[in-house]
Amino acid sequence: MAAELHVELVAADRQVWAGEATLVVARTASGDIGVMPGHQPLLGVLESGPVTIRTTSESEGGTIVAAVHGGFVSFADNKLSLLAEVVELADEIDVQRAERALERAKSEADAAAERRADVRLRAVAAG
Repeated sequence: MAAELHVELVAADRQVWAGEATLVVARTASGDIGVMPGHQPLLGVLESGPVTIRTTSESEGGTIVAAVHGGFVSFADNKLSLLAEVVELADEIDVQRAERALERAKSEADAAAERRADVRLRAVAAG
C-alpha cells in the first residue's frame, strides 16, 4: 500500500472532509505547495484557490477538489490540517450562480468578489 497522510479540511462552520490521501495541493502565501506523506512540518497561510486532494478511496473517485477562501495549513506527523474561512466542494458549487457573481463583480469592480467567483469556477473545472 502507498504511503498515506491523514487530511482534515475544515471550514469555520463545518468539517468538510476528512480521510486518507497521497497528495494535497494548495495555494499558500508563498505559492502553490504539494504535500505528500513524510513532508517536512509546515505552517502557512492559505490563499484563495482550489485545493486538490488525491484520496486513497475508490468510492470518492480518487480526487476531491474544493474552493478555499483564506485560512491556514498545518502539517506534522503525517497529519495535514487545512483550516479555512470558507470551503466549497467542487460538486457543491452552483456554476451558473458563480458565473453570475463573476460578471456582477467585474461590472462593480469588486476585486475580492471577482476572486472568490473565479476560485469557485476553477475548482469546478479542476473537479
